[in-house]
Amino acid sequence: MRISVLVMDDLFDSGLATVLDVLQMANELREELPHPPPRWELTRVSGRGAVRTASGHVVEAQSAGDGPRPDLLVVPGAGPKQPAPLLDWVASPEREPEREALRRARAEGIPLAAACTSTFLLAEAGVLDGLTATTSWWLAPAFRQAFPQVALAESHMLVHAPGVTTAGAAMAHLDLALALVRQASPALADLTARYLVVDDRPTQAGYAIPSHLARTDPTVSAFESWVRAHLDQPLRMADAARAVGASERTLQRAVDKVLGVSPLRFAQTIRLEQAAHLLRTTDLPTEAVARRVGYENASTLTTLLRKRLGATPGHLRNGTAPAGA
Repeated sequence: MRISVLVMDDLFDSGLATVLDVLQMANELREELPHPPPRWELTRVSGRGAVRTASGHVVEAQSAGDGPRPDLLVVPGAGPKQPAPLLDWVASPEREPEREALRRARAEGIPLAAACTSTFLLAEAGVLDGLTATTSWWLAPAFRQAFPQVALAESHMLVHAPGVTTAGAAMAHLDLALALVRQASPALADLTARYLVVDDRPTQAGYAIPSHLARTDPTVSAFESWVRAHLDQPLRMADAARAVGASERTLQRAVDKVLGVSPLRFAQTIRLEQAAHLLRTTDLPTEAVARRVGYENASTLTTLLRKRLGATPGHLRNGTAPAGA
């Protein structure tokens, strides 16, 4: 399989290295399988020759239009890491060669894959319109506002849409690269993951910091503070709306616009975050932890922890919870 890796100035060094290292490791491990898939041929391409990474390394690359047609175009994370400068960066005239390369690949039916901040570049190029995608969890509010034509599922580490695979924040490059291997050979992907000591990480939910997401909007920030102050009490939306100086409808719209979830779902995220903290750092019985975060019994809390974070109270107490939980 021919894979072109689209590189740009301000490239996230470890993102590029991770994609290349995983695929090269898979190439080395192929022969351990009785029926190995074809090798991956990796080529670095760009819109303007050599590029300089965020750490100052020079990466040589050929023109995106030269050479054989690739079977896949991968875009590692690049550019600023905060919303406003990132949006300016992906929309800048300097990025037009990369946007055009993405549009051309999409028109030619070449599958695309991107991680972290480069999901913004795909969205800016229009190749995610009408599709579901993920992005870095802390950039989700800005992504949702800038690209309403994309169905954002930021809690997912990976999202597969027709012809496009997107991955979440930073080290999700690892998940993305293993997913590419898995498309050719699940057995080889599992073997590569074992060699690299990588656990399955299907969600970003456990990594997200609710207070960071909330402070992008004053109403949502006020609601988040109110929920934390009333964790052990039943959630009454009328009381919450009154406390933040908004109608229930306005509160619903604000939370949905910023976070893409209902106020109830966001409150649940905050409660589970606190429950996980208490389970890791105290000896409180699970029943007592449940009451402290507003749930009537331990079974309800356990069910939600397993569903949302992929962990049980026992996992959290003994440190064997999945990464990010």
